Amino acid sequence: MFTASIVIRCYNEEKHIGRLLGGIMEQTIKDVEIIVVDSGSTDATVSIVSKYPVKIISIRPEEFSFGKALNIGCQAATGETIVIASAHVYPVYKDWLEQLLAPFVNPDVALVYGKQRGNEITKYSEHQVFAKWFPEQSNLSQKHPFCNNANATIRKSLWEQLPYDEELTGLEDIDWARRAIQKGCKIAYSAQAEIIHVHQETPTNIYNRYRREAIALKHIFPQEHFNFFDFVRLFLGNVVSDWYHAWYDRLLRKNMLEIFVFRLMQFWGTYQGFLQQGPVTSKLKQTFYYPNGWKRSQAVASPTQNSRRIKYANATGEK
Repeated sequence: MFTASIVIRCYNEEKHIGRLLGGIMEQTIKDVEIIVVDSGSTDATVSIVSKYPVKIISIRPEEFSFGKALNIGCQAATGETIVIASAHVYPVYKDWLEQLLAPFVNPDVALVYGKQRGNEITKYSEHQVFAKWFPEQSNLSQKHPFCNNANATIRKSLWEQLPYDEELTGLEDIDWARRAIQKGCKIAYSAQAEIIHVHQETPTNIYNRYRREAIALKHIFPQEHFNFFDFVRLFLGNVVSDWYHAWYDRLLRKNMLEIFVFRLMQFWGTYQGFLQQGPVTSKLKQTFYYPNGWKRSQAVASPTQNSRRIKYANATGEK
């Protein structure tokens, strides 16, 4: 039995999946099983994946849901822990897996999720979202179910009791964490388990992503609401916050319009997903939507971190 199995969901990810798999090959933990669940890719994704020691499971596009693809991958996994990674992420450091698995020394920990950051093509507001959702300090006993399956690990034994909800339009990770907490388990966040998450989205893609997630959030937490006042307040608050940080970084002129469009699509999609009246109240929704505020937070790489960094040769991750 493997210590860890890595489950990767993918569809037409030829631009990114080679870099992820190359980064996995560089990890300090070598004895891992890699399972790729492909939902009908029509580009070179499967050809690229076939060059690596992985198990490929193919499903029809019409079968896909986030939860179903994960359940199929988890069912095939033989590891005691299941690492879940999006096909368009890649690890920053060689001990990414080691850091992601370390909190499981506590038997009460059900899920660990790691830090996410953007790269040079990431929209400025997306950088701000990552900084808000994934802080520089770890939290090994988180009180709320926020997490993200682009970079996470779960115990297989608990997944066997709590399979992912296959009907959700998104946020299957938060739903799973909520149910794990209800069973008395802990959620941990590891700031040291860092990946780069590459999003190349049009405004329509951004709108659709946040609308889909709002529909799921409303289903998971039916007591939560998001009205037009919330849309206006949070849209304007985040635009002003992003403009401030961009001004501080001397990037405002370049990113002013892009920030406006990103936040408009984010919160209009959220509003359309909820389409209900009522206040925003929960701690979870504060994590999702509230602006970063005025405090500046800068991560400084230590010499030890630089020695752990993976050196990628090109965009596909090939050496």
